[in-house]
Amino acid sequence: MSIAEMLIPEFDTEIANTHKTLERVPLDKWDWKPHEKSGSLGWLAGHIATLPNFTTVTIQTPKMEIEGSTFPSVKKPSELVGTFDAMAKEARTALAGVTDAQMKEIWTLTWKGNLIFSMPRYEVLRVSCFNHLVHHRAQLTMYFRLLGVAVPGLYGPSADEQ
Repeated sequence: MSIAEMLIPEFDTEIANTHKTLERVPLDKWDWKPHEKSGSLGWLAGHIATLPNFTTVTIQTPKMEIEGSTFPSVKKPSELVGTFDAMAKEARTALAGVTDAQMKEIWTLTWKGNLIFSMPRYEVLRVSCFNHLVHHRAQLTMYFRLLGVAVPGLYGPSADEQ
C-alpha cells in the first residue's frame, strides 16, 4: 500500500468533519471576534475553507515563497462551504495521484527568501496541511461554544449531541 493510500482515509475523515463544522458557521456573525487579538469568525472559517488548497500546492510544487504569492479566499459567507468542497475535491485528487517517491522529496517554504522549513513532502502534508486544518477547526468549534452554536460531534458525539 502506498503512502497516499494510507493517508486518504484520514484525509476523508477530516474533510467530512470539517465540512460538517463549516455548515454550522453562523453567517450573521461573520465579523464576530472572541478577543481583540483573535481573527474574526469569517476570517477563520474562510481560512479553513481554503486550507485544502495548501495540500494541492504542496503536492504539485517543490517549494513556495510566501511573499508575492496569491492565496485563495472566501469573499462572501455564502461561498464558504462550496469553496471548501471544491478545494477538498482537488486536494483529494492530487493526494490520490502522488507517488511514494514524491512523498519523500524535500518541499520548502520561504518568506522573503528566508527559510521557514524544508522537509519531506509527506511531513509537510501531515503537519502543515492536515494537522493545520484540524487545529483551526478546533478553534472554530470554540468560537461556536462562545456563540451558543451547537458543536458537531467529530470523533463521537459532542456535548451538544448527547
